[in-house]
Amino acid sequence: MAEVIVTAQRREEKSRDVPISVTSLTADQLATANVNQLSDTARVTPGLRFDAAGPAVQPSIRGVGTAITTSGGGPNVGIYVDGFFRANTYASDFQLMNVENIQVLKGPQGTLFGRNTTGGAILVSTADPSRETSAEAKAGYARFDAPSLQAYATTGVGDNLAFDIEGLYRRGDSYFDDATDVKNHIGRYENWSVRTGMKADFGDAGSLLLRYEHDSMNDPTSLMYNAFVDRRGDARFFSTVADPQASYGYSDSRGLALINRGAPDGSYATKPGDVALNQPVSFRQRTNAVEATYKADFDFAQLTSYTQYRHDFTPYNDDLDSTAVPYFNLYIGVKDTTISQEFLLNSSDKDASLQWTVGANYFYYKDDWSDLKASGYVPSFGADPDTTHLQPFGGSSTTTGSLAAFADATYALVENKLFLTLGGRFSHDRVTDAYFNTNQFTGFTGYTGRDGENIPFNGAPQTRIDVPNLSDNSFTPRVVLRYKPDDASSIYASYTQGYKAGILNVGGYSLQPVKPEKNNAYEIGYKYEERKWALDLASFLYDYKDLQVSSFQAGAAQITNAATARVYGVEGQVRYSVTRTFDINAGATWTHARYRSFKNAPFYGYCDPAVADPTAPTYCASGDGSIVQVTNDASGDRLQRSPDFTANIGANYLIPTDASGQFTLSGNVYYSSAFYFDPSEQFRQGAYSVASLRAQWQDPSSRYSVAVFGDNLGNKHYLSYINANTTGIQSIWASPITYGVSFGVKFGA
Repeated sequence: MAEVIVTAQRREEKSRDVPISVTSLTADQLATANVNQLSDTARVTPGLRFDAAGPAVQPSIRGVGTAITTSGGGPNVGIYVDGFFRANTYASDFQLMNVENIQVLKGPQGTLFGRNTTGGAILVSTADPSRETSAEAKAGYARFDAPSLQAYATTGVGDNLAFDIEGLYRRGDSYFDDATDVKNHIGRYENWSVRTGMKADFGDAGSLLLRYEHDSMNDPTSLMYNAFVDRRGDARFFSTVADPQASYGYSDSRGLALINRGAPDGSYATKPGDVALNQPVSFRQRTNAVEATYKADFDFAQLTSYTQYRHDFTPYNDDLDSTAVPYFNLYIGVKDTTISQEFLLNSSDKDASLQWTVGANYFYYKDDWSDLKASGYVPSFGADPDTTHLQPFGGSSTTTGSLAAFADATYALVENKLFLTLGGRFSHDRVTDAYFNTNQFTGFTGYTGRDGENIPFNGAPQTRIDVPNLSDNSFTPRVVLRYKPDDASSIYASYTQGYKAGILNVGGYSLQPVKPEKNNAYEIGYKYEERKWALDLASFLYDYKDLQVSSFQAGAAQITNAATARVYGVEGQVRYSVTRTFDINAGATWTHARYRSFKNAPFYGYCDPAVADPTAPTYCASGDGSIVQVTNDASGDRLQRSPDFTANIGANYLIPTDASGQFTLSGNVYYSSAFYFDPSEQFRQGAYSVASLRAQWQDPSSRYSVAVFGDNLGNKHYLSYINANTTGIQSIWASPITYGVSFGVKFGA
């Protein structure tokens, strides 16, 4: 079994010597598990989930994640590709190109990776250009008329220069059907990417790697909603919770589709894969990114410089009511610009008693949501708003800046036996040039002031409201004690802290800032690795404060701080080489994640027709049977998107033959226990498991290969995620069984 090398501490080390719980996935493991895009890694990483709010994809680890989609909102799990932070959640679930490995770091990483890593970090590493000429190509075809093509080539010029280029193309009709028979192939997608690089070797002066990437996506999959059905009655939609005396009926909402009750029969769909939407519904992405990585070796240290410029344009059209009725359609043209610079210095002497890392980071992120329009918000289904000429519907923008300096050092208290690690990071974060536009629909009459007071609009249909700047300073420490009984094993105890920077709730028409959230984490772990098998065990406890929680009302994002939460659990991973040709890997995570105090959690329900006061939160402003949002005491409830138990088991069996090449059979089964998509435990997904298989033949020269594969072989129907809104509770169903074939060819080295 190959020795696992990770960069979880910003330098290359053996995984068994790193006092962090890490799931490391090689290129071969990704291929055998049919992992094509980043979110697929959840199938082979216990404790990891990828959820979304529309096209915004947000991972969570051990129950720590976010559902915030607003200008400047940011993730809870940092995603890094070759050392570069991906800030835009609309570009988080990308297609994987020439990946060497993926590392999932579990637990807060505030010292070494900084802001917005309260849950952890995901590190994607790709191959550098090589001077040895080689090329490979793969072509495939899968169910739902889904061809794909991927090609990579690299070569050198002289002794000091190397180039590479990669292209990726995927398209398909998708698995969605229009229940109204209006549009065939309603979920059709077409995505392509090109990535190229040049690496120059300057000898003693170091090396420079320049990369350019262009991504183009036209994929409505994340917006193919249908109506969420309250199958067990958990949603409690006829109880307003906050005022039970005013609620009506306490009727059971079991079996109901949770949409506006005034929607005509036949205007909505509930069956997995069926949708009934008012067009247009679309999501596009156009990304251009330039990255520069400079590395140099000095007598005392190794220097790495990361420089990034990235621009994302991610416009989308969204039908927020999950019906074919022209009730409320939204357009958001999100434009993002990221500029970052990081310097990293690592000690050179790997045998010294003191190993250290220091660094400095600059981060700039402009998140522009000012181009926001809607088809018209009407009080009942009797009117037909204009869906061809969109009207201004608010809009907002923020500019985030961050400066940070950090240091992390490990000292051998007893040579090759006992090690102490101390680290800390100081960060200064600012949100400037923030504003939101008032919108012209009469449903919104005011906004929240800096101190929480309600301020009425001035009556103009579209007015810019400038939001005062927000500034925060944070210090995130790290302390680890590690003991090595022998060269093959390691025991550690750690305290680490992560933080999610404070944000401005511009999407919720508020001047009141949202406080930073912090996660204090305690972990005890054991690692063992030798030539036949490897074992990782960890137990963890999180003291989680000021969680940033969002909810949505007719397209507006309302963000509040949950007071406290506690998360604890145990986790294990094992890899075992049964023979030279038969490998098994397995992992499991048990997590107990609960809100300790959350008295103002969002709660959705039907309005009360008996309430005559238009200012009451349960008043039927949009007609009887419309959806309203009130608050609920969620103290003691599970953290949203946090299953108690997740596990996977995979196997890889290679059958070599001298004359016919070699055959490889591989498979993976993933299991998740039940969980809720929201903090008030209204919208539930039951336990489910999915299985994938792959069989591949490779010719004796290892040049040609053919593979057949299948995913979700049990054809399990389960929800990928839900979006809760006062216009409707929306379901996105995971893909049913898919299967296909792929062909590969390699040339050169």
